Amino acid sequence: MNQPGSQPNTAAPASVPVPTATPLQTQSPDVRPAPSAAPELSKRQRAGLLITLILGSLSALPALSIDMYLPALPDVTEDLNTGAATVQLTLTACLLGLGLGQLIVGPMSDQLGRRRPLLVGMVCYVAASLACAVAPTVEILTACRAVQGVAGAAGIVIARAVVRDMFDGLAMARFFSTLMLISGAAPILAPVFGGQLLRLTDWRGVFLTLAASGLVLTLIVARWLPETLPPGKRDGGGVGAALRAMGGLFKDRVFTGYLLVGSLTFAALFAYVAASPFVVQEIYGASPQTFSLLFMVNSIALVAVSQINGKILVGRVSFNRIIGIGLTLLILVSVALLLLTGGVFGEAGLVAVSIGLFCLMGLMALVLPNANSEGLMRAPHAAGSASALLGASQFFIGAVASPLVGVAGEDTAVPMAVVQLSSVVLAALCFVFLCLPRRNRAVPR
Repeated sequence: MNQPGSQPNTAAPASVPVPTATPLQTQSPDVRPAPSAAPELSKRQRAGLLITLILGSLSALPALSIDMYLPALPDVTEDLNTGAATVQLTLTACLLGLGLGQLIVGPMSDQLGRRRPLLVGMVCYVAASLACAVAPTVEILTACRAVQGVAGAAGIVIARAVVRDMFDGLAMARFFSTLMLISGAAPILAPVFGGQLLRLTDWRGVFLTLAASGLVLTLIVARWLPETLPPGKRDGGGVGAALRAMGGLFKDRVFTGYLLVGSLTFAALFAYVAASPFVVQEIYGASPQTFSLLFMVNSIALVAVSQINGKILVGRVSFNRIIGIGLTLLILVSVALLLLTGGVFGEAGLVAVSIGLFCLMGLMALVLPNANSEGLMRAPHAAGSASALLGASQFFIGAVASPLVGVAGEDTAVPMAVVQLSSVVLAALCFVFLCLPRRNRAVPR
């Protein structure tokens, strides 16, 4: 196993590759001439691209569930006759559901394989989205959003586990960056699409669109996603074994450190997600379409830096060095945002705050994929459980951070900046004291 903090070696795909055509060695030599190898390679490439697109779409499901809904938050507040803080609880409920669902589905996928839990989760996601569309009160909407989050968690946790089944080391980190390129299209396009949908329909139409998207993805998964965890590698120990595996992971100080680094960085991200609709539309008076455009631009920063990370930095710079640089820059940008929103330099305009948020979003791509890669490399024996813990912790801490941005009302962005700064400072402390010490031992088995 590679030690975190050192440069891992590139590993080949694991023993369960993406589906390919019949291997050449099974063909009779007098029937299949040598030049036919080129079409075979082309089929493999197409199969690999299809798997990448499916996993990227599954990883994007939480972003679709959250971001497409963001431009409609003020409309939901008015339509259901409630307050902004109460409507933000619908976002918190979805985040909590996404966290809880990963804790359930991750260990389940280690025992039953990847496909069956994923398909059940996707069907439940479609049903929950339809229920959200017809919710008559904010309380029922909040409950339906929690169920939607639990069901949608199957996509993200199993996508990560499938990557761990197939890759290791640098190959895994690069694949995660590729997934971020695909899944990053969701936060770029979802709020823009949501803003345009609001021209044609109301917020209920947004949930109907989510249900239709989930149904299409369910059919694609059922047809084209292979099983990557063969029966011989599954954990047959039941719930008790899953709990012991999770307990063993928490005993590993370094795994816990990377878990906290990723989760606290994610909290800063969701402070932005929860606060930005009100900051941009209520404080600065922008339209839902302008908000969607700014959200798209900031999401482009996340995707662009993730590609710099995967294509240029990974393999040349150690994961820990990239994470350290990313956290340092995140702290500096968060301090600048706090000073801007607090009026230290006078009344900050939308342009100045947007530039700060653009930098903040981009720098997160230096931390999140590399912290996840380091965490997963600590647990090759329990990829589903490790993926569940890494993902669940991010959404649980994000759910705690989200409502804090509204504690001072809808007329100030200072709470958002405070939550962001506090989160990245805590992430940096966890990185220094839990991840960097040289006495890194293997995960307890």
